[in-house]
Amino acid sequence: MTEMKIALAHDYLNQMGGAERVVLEFHEIFGDAPLFTSIYDKSVMPEEFAAMDIRTSFMQKLPLVFKYFKLYLLLYPLAFRGFNLSAFDVVLSSTTAFAKGVRKRRGALHFCYCNTPARFIWMFEHYMQRERYPAFFKTLLKMLTIPLRWWDRSAARDVDFFIANSKNVAERIKKIYKRDSVIIYPPVDTQKYLPIETIEPYYLVVSRLNTYKRIDIVIKAFNELGLPLKIIGEGPDRGNLEKLAKANIEFLGRLSDQEIQKYFAGCRAFVFPGEEDFGITPLEAMSCGRPVLAYAKGGALETVVDGKTGVLFHEQTKEAIIQAVKKLAGLNLDRAQIRAQAEKFDVSVFRAQLKEFIEDKCQKK
Repeated sequence: MTEMKIALAHDYLNQMGGAERVVLEFHEIFGDAPLFTSIYDKSVMPEEFAAMDIRTSFMQKLPLVFKYFKLYLLLYPLAFRGFNLSAFDVVLSSTTAFAKGVRKRRGALHFCYCNTPARFIWMFEHYMQRERYPAFFKTLLKMLTIPLRWWDRSAARDVDFFIANSKNVAERIKKIYKRDSVIIYPPVDTQKYLPIETIEPYYLVVSRLNTYKRIDIVIKAFNELGLPLKIIGEGPDRGNLEKLAKANIEFLGRLSDQEIQKYFAGCRAFVFPGEEDFGITPLEAMSCGRPVLAYAKGGALETVVDGKTGVLFHEQTKEAIIQAVKKLAGLNLDRAQIRAQAEKFDVSVFRAQLKEFIEDKCQKK
């Protein structure tokens, strides 16, 4: 791969999550490759990104774009189409929406690591059902998904190879884009998330505080249980969630990776109430030997082994979470077995599989 010029692409860098951790691993594998993205907010991104060659689009200079990035919805396709990647032999994009739309030169190969086809385009009702926007605004956004669906399918046709982050997402890629994909699970740094001896009685949530994450049902459940719950993360729904919470629930806000690791290692159990495309945080908890209480949909079905590494609950209700907490209390789980499950998704596995796949396709080309 040394003779190949590689470009990386990612939707936007204005919040840190699982998709952005994947981008950091891209950089670890292909350290000299520049990263093309629509916007980059240095103030909220980890310092690891400062060492990267990040090239932003015209959107970087738009007024209040970091705060109101969703309102610029129709400009993202133009931003990625506007990048000149004619000097590159390989494009590796990480996307939930727009980065797959970059234009490669003739003869170049585009590998798209797809975290999911865009939820707000293809699962609009589910995505918006708990958002507190006025009805007229939701109607306007739904109308905008019509041209975006056309664009998204058109962009997908220019991708040479799709890489799905889970079986769950591979099925969506097949259904929406009519394309096959290879599955390479996202990376978990199991050497950073290690077990400790002292376990405390608190339960833990680590999440962006958005309505669709369903942190509200966790709060309602622990309001009733009276057990200590710690919530790490920021987001637009924090104010509403704080109003809902009783005194046994503590909001810790945004913390460093080192601080989060300590909370993972010390918790009684990690609670994962949303339907996610994959979800890295349950594996970070399991890497620390801690069990997970997870909603039995999406990526959790591929990571959490019910009765072995945690408990799956089948309804997004406070009652289901309460029953899961009670069921967990009656189990005697082996922390070594829990960690062994996480190690199947270790960062070393991700790096080896991704590099091997790209090199194999380039050699055949």
